[in-house]
Amino acid sequence: MKKWFKGFVAVTLASVVLAGCGSNATGGQTDGKSSSADGKKKLVISTWGFSEDFFNKEVYEPFEKEHNVDIVVEIGNNAERLNKISQGSTDVDLIYLSDYYAQQGIQQGLFEKLDRSKVPNLNQIYDIAKAPLGEDYGPAYTVGRLGIAYNPELVKKNVTSWADLWGSEFKGNVTLPNITATAGPMMVDAASKVAGSKEFNEDQAFGKLKELSPNIVKFYSKTSEFVNMFSQQEIAGGPIMEMYFKDLQAAVPGAKFVAPSEGAYAVMNTINVVKGSDQKELAEEFINWQLSKEVQEKSAKAKVDSPVNTQVVLSGADTEGITYGTDVVNKLTKLDMKFVNDHMKAWTDRWNREVAQ
Repeated sequence: MKKWFKGFVAVTLASVVLAGCGSNATGGQTDGKSSSADGKKKLVISTWGFSEDFFNKEVYEPFEKEHNVDIVVEIGNNAERLNKISQGSTDVDLIYLSDYYAQQGIQQGLFEKLDRSKVPNLNQIYDIAKAPLGEDYGPAYTVGRLGIAYNPELVKKNVTSWADLWGSEFKGNVTLPNITATAGPMMVDAASKVAGSKEFNEDQAFGKLKELSPNIVKFYSKTSEFVNMFSQQEIAGGPIMEMYFKDLQAAVPGAKFVAPSEGAYAVMNTINVVKGSDQKELAEEFINWQLSKEVQEKSAKAKVDSPVNTQVVLSGADTEGITYGTDVVNKLTKLDMKFVNDHMKAWTDRWNREVAQ
């Protein structure tokens, strides 16, 4: 047995965000030049294709004006974008990735070491968000939590624990994330806890997941699948990232989201400078801007990302639908992503053989 997670003072999330910047946005390969046609410096950012209008207006454009730079954005999912920089088929300077994929990039030697003296706003964020994958690499700019959402009309008891998913109330009407989804490894850990192991035990975890398998309507790979099943009452609930709970409430106003007593899981998104970038200092200035109170507060109020900057103070409706507050952050559990990456192939094979049948 090996303990492969640790208690985590984390921050806000799951929301995986960011998108294209105005007319500069592109989903393809860049032209390899460090400056634009108008002579301005160029900063190429690799990110997800979400919340484009917000990031264009509130994040990219102010930075462009302040630094006399043109931002070019490449969009895609984590795996696609990481693969592009691994193959050297893009001229990306800065990359947004979930911690799971960022760890892969670190192990492949794809990132520059961060000069923390160039990112003073690191002093304003939660300590654990400063170096989630080591001091040499980028911070988490947002952290969300994975908990349980359920429909109280279908589940009559108050859900308080991961173990409740194995109870009779969820017989034949529950969903779990697939092993290859962001939350998949978290459920392997949760199953080990439900089995009664104080430290992670792979055999007990997979035994418990196999026990739950007959009650699974579908192992979801996309959050939209969860939302659709929930709205059609094909499922009573299951594990989901808090940032998506508002979509469930839109379909089922009485839906509930809970942080299980054993601990909700931190889902972290990071920013790193790509190895070989000729705009390293500018990229580090952008990271500092992303961590600023101004950006973090606007992002939180727009429900785009949960804030990691501790100077952001929210109240009332602004706190709904995001992971916010020291009391919430201190209770989150963070997986050891190096351990996850080292074991992922074996877990995927075992999941396919023993669980997803």
